[in-house]
Amino acid sequence: MRLANKVALITGSGSGIGKASALRFASEGAMVVVNDLNAEQGQGTVDEIVAGGGKAAFYRADVTNPEQMKAMADAVAADHGRIDVLFNNAGVSGVGMLHEVEPEAWDRVVNINIRGVFLPSKYVLPYMMEQRSGSIINMSSCIAEIGLAKRASYSATKGAVLALTKSMQVDYAPYNIRVNALLPGTILTPFVEDYLRKSYDDPEAAYASLKTRQLSGDLGRPEDVAQAALFLASDESKFMMGSPLYIDGGVVFGKNA
Repeated sequence: MRLANKVALITGSGSGIGKASALRFASEGAMVVVNDLNAEQGQGTVDEIVAGGGKAAFYRADVTNPEQMKAMADAVAADHGRIDVLFNNAGVSGVGMLHEVEPEAWDRVVNINIRGVFLPSKYVLPYMMEQRSGSIINMSSCIAEIGLAKRASYSATKGAVLALTKSMQVDYAPYNIRVNALLPGTILTPFVEDYLRKSYDDPEAAYASLKTRQLSGDLGRPEDVAQAALFLASDESKFMMGSPLYIDGGVVFGKNA
């Protein structure tokens, strides 16, 4: 029970990495606060946790809306007494070379991926500061460290999240709050599967091409990232502060001959 007696809020936890993390956190004793815009998926995560004997509650709120984020943070603190872990997982992808990206598409990716880290953190942090403890996990990406074709908007936001993580850590270390970042490689989430189906005439060939990026020879799974998130959420990572944690199958630091 590595998260026993802890309250963990995970944004975007109706599916994919967020859902896998919610299930994993609950299995380690956390009271998991599931947040998502999709009420059906969010409640589905809660139902699965409860059916497995865990504790969870669903809060529908938009990570880009300050009023909704404040209301959610206040409600979680009132309902559960504290907030020990915030996993800023919610995010979207963006595809295209910079000159191809429409301003509206750029703004959407920036709004969700950066503002969606800023606002939950802004309204959760006062509770962590008051209790003088907490762990914040920000979802960056290995793309913050490498160049990848046709990912201009996405890479810009994930680089910003990594920089923000380091700045936050300096500010909140005096309150015994740790802030770290996850940098996954390509993870086989429902989003990626849907993207492959809709964007390529031969999804299987595209999948095979994606696998060659990783030294591991395959894509990661949501559970791989969830396990890393669990480590950062738990006291086992108490000496990690402002750190990037790579779960990328060897994309950043390795290259096949």
